[in-house]
Amino acid sequence: MGVPRPDGGYPAGVRLLPNAVTVLNLCAGMSAVYFALHANFASAIIAVLVAALCDALDGGLARLLDAASRIGAELDSLADLVSFGVGPALVIYIWHFQDTRAGWVISLVFAVCMALRLARFNTLIDDDSAPPFAREFFVGVPAPAAALTAGIPLYLSLHFGEGWWTNQWLVAVWVLLTAGLMVSRIPTLSLKAVKVPQRAIAPLLVGVVVIVAVLFVAPFLGIAIAALGYLALMPWTIYRYRWLSRHPEAWDVPVRQRRAVARAARSARRLGLRPPLRRRVAGRAGAVARGVRRRLDPDGAARHDEHARNGRAVRGPGAGHPPRGSDRRLGIRRENRGRR
Repeated sequence: MGVPRPDGGYPAGVRLLPNAVTVLNLCAGMSAVYFALHANFASAIIAVLVAALCDALDGGLARLLDAASRIGAELDSLADLVSFGVGPALVIYIWHFQDTRAGWVISLVFAVCMALRLARFNTLIDDDSAPPFAREFFVGVPAPAAALTAGIPLYLSLHFGEGWWTNQWLVAVWVLLTAGLMVSRIPTLSLKAVKVPQRAIAPLLVGVVVIVAVLFVAPFLGIAIAALGYLALMPWTIYRYRWLSRHPEAWDVPVRQRRAVARAARSARRLGLRPPLRRRVAGRAGAVARGVRRRLDPDGAARHDEHARNGRAVRGPGAGHPPRGSDRRLGIRRENRGRR
């Protein structure tokens, strides 16, 4: 990695390492097209996986070496467009749609959606209006996951051979569905924000060993299962995003402590406790109550409004309160006093 300088920085050659990894990402994406042109689709898939690995490493290296730059960010987006947009689109076209015009249109749609997804990602980086918990999620399916997900029919064909999963219409719908997920507003989980609990480390390591074993025995089937597993997490991710948006008290709480907040919220619901009304809701509730009061007791409501304008509190019987029978009709319960 190099020896840090006395001022705490790294030599210029070492600081170029993240950009070099990004360029390797770009080269891997273009190599996938090269392998596809020679009908070597297994190597094309491996090239896309190498590009995804480089994409996961370059950002971490830039932060580690304090080498983040504007040119690096732009280069990363361009490399992702080639490796996860143009490359997979051409691989799928060469594999299954080379003799159809509709296949070329589908490949174009996928590449364009990838460009739109990356452009939106770059604009959301500087968005300060998002809630604090939004950094734990992506908006839409990220580029590497979309590229790997779009190739599921190809993985299955390499493992099982021809079948219903290689039907042209089915493959076309699947690619278009993946393109739509990229540009959608569906929240997806960011693996960078995942915090593994201490007690889950051992089962996670066992799961990693199982995944590696499956990739060695049946690599393409393992990649397909991993991609489908990622998609299966989306309902839970949507639920988690919506739950956080409804519970501002958990926004600044560490991820490991949010379970306590969730348990407290469930206990409050079981006990029938309600969170305090927001200002807008409370104001609307007050307006509705005044309207009901005016309808049931016009004279009392007029006195109540007059005293409210004069800044005096309204007390005593007949101060704008509806009769007891109207409380029952409206479903309002009075406090039981002196009941034994």
